[in-house]
Amino acid sequence: MSKITVAYWSGTGNTEAMAEAVGEGIKAAGKECAVVSISDISASDLEGETSFALGCPAMGAEVLEEGEMEPFVEEVEKFAKGKNIALFGSYGWGDGEWMREWESRMLDAGANVLNREGLICHETPDDDALEDCRSLGKQLASL
Repeated sequence: MSKITVAYWSGTGNTEAMAEAVGEGIKAAGKECAVVSISDISASDLEGETSFALGCPAMGAEVLEEGEMEPFVEEVEKFAKGKNIALFGSYGWGDGEWMREWESRMLDAGANVLNREGLICHETPDDDALEDCRSLGKQLASL
């Protein structure tokens, strides 16, 4: 399947900007892309895809957003085996613990996580962080 979904949750727009840049990288690599908010997609929509990206900022004590993203990720864990998954998100504090835990969950579910320890940026993504996101999109599209 040539369409790659970039699904994200964003509270301030930082992770949304990262998602858009991942999508730009996918398109630059010649693949179709859908960049969608978690509220506009269900986890089951990703079940037939071989590759996709998930984005969420650190919340609270470095956890995934609990209202929408956490239940979404719990559903993805049920079918993640063999999927190529890219993880990304922004944070305002801490050291990336939420991303390490998220990566560990996806690996335990049998996923091929592209970017070990995820792609994270502090607060608003700068030009370098957005370029890293585009590169991640290109990498995902190459699989």
